[in-house]
Amino acid sequence: MTSDDTEPDAAGAIEAAANAALAGAAIVFPTDTVYGIGTRPDDPAATARLFEVKARPRHLEFPVLVPSLEAAREIAAFDERAEVLALRFWAGALTIVLPRTDDARGWDLGGDPETIGVRMPDQPLTLALLARAGPLAVSSANRSGEPTPSTCEELHEMFGEAVAVYLCADVPLGQVASSVVDMTGDVPRMLRTGAVTEDDVREALTRPS
Repeated sequence: MTSDDTEPDAAGAIEAAANAALAGAAIVFPTDTVYGIGTRPDDPAATARLFEVKARPRHLEFPVLVPSLEAAREIAAFDERAEVLALRFWAGALTIVLPRTDDARGWDLGGDPETIGVRMPDQPLTLALLARAGPLAVSSANRSGEPTPSTCEELHEMFGEAVAVYLCADVPLGQVASSVVDMTGDVPRMLRTGAVTEDDVREALTRPS
């Protein structure tokens, strides 16, 4: 199924995508950075399927997109520094890696089972999807190691029927991924620099309140 986020039936397409994700299927949708591919994070069979579709190594952890800071707090343990970053850069292109709460402890996301990367994206369609489906384990919509397509046509060619629902934007998306900062240690550690720079993070954490 394909939908343009400007069409009148966008709500129906969002509902179909949310239902597919909740059923454990993989879905593709636009974010504020690149196209994402995702599924429900609390179903090991669903996340295993996502690893298979992406051909993604198991040591790489899937981040989780959330509809709100409140939803992020339920699955990630925020300290004062993380709260500052979320309030400064969300909704936006910064993934924050934090210790997991008990709610997310058993999620099979790959990587370190004690940590989780969370982000609230700045994209109305994505936020509507997350509001309906809840947090989703999401990665860039590509085969691991390959560029992320900017159009749904390319995504269809790449994934075909391995993806249950495609939500499509009406214009090609950019290629700048989100930045990722690890806040589990005493010193913030930039794991990937994208739309938010290390200087941006440092400034936010040192600016007087």
